[in-house]
Amino acid sequence: MWRAALAPSSGRSSPACSGSTPSISVSLPWGSCGLTVGSRCRHLSRGSTPDAYNRSVTKPEEQGGHRRILALDVGTRRIGVAVSDALGITAQGLATIQRKNKKTDYAALRKLAEEYAVAEIVVGFPLRMSGEGGPMAEKMTLFAAELRARFNLPVHLWDERLTSAEANRILRSTDMSIEKRAGAVDRMAAVLILQSFLAARGSR
Repeated sequence: MWRAALAPSSGRSSPACSGSTPSISVSLPWGSCGLTVGSRCRHLSRGSTPDAYNRSVTKPEEQGGHRRILALDVGTRRIGVAVSDALGITAQGLATIQRKNKKTDYAALRKLAEEYAVAEIVVGFPLRMSGEGGPMAEKMTLFAAELRARFNLPVHLWDERLTSAEANRILRSTDMSIEKRAGAVDRMAAVLILQSFLAARGSR
């Protein structure tokens, strides 16, 4: 198992959709990101989303009680995916999804979520080094809201600053070719995001 170099000192979650379950939370080592996640949840609530989006992923209790967590490093061209073990202790790289369109992207994610009986999803939150959000953070807020609406699972936005750089550093230290590293960096970044999330949760 790769060791994440970005384990936070503490993990604090700010519920974004008060009174709604499942929810979207912004989880950062230093507190709330200040983005209006709650309003985004209302705009993309299950009540305002087409029925085709609302089919729930099979719940973990229906598949033997496993509670795996799926982590996503979402880019414009690829989505790196990692998954925890059933106890929520370890993280492993799972897949790199080549993005095509919204329908195929979500179908690929749904297939993995159902195959691994996922109970929660963590989405990397791309903040500036100053801690401020930008256009990509806004896009991930909307992505997380739609993910929650489509899959009917809790979704957490998690600080991903420096994870891509750390993923590249780790992969450069291996014998992997440049071509293979290019395809693995998003998956490794997802592993680091998930390890950071699990470390913060375990320290509470």
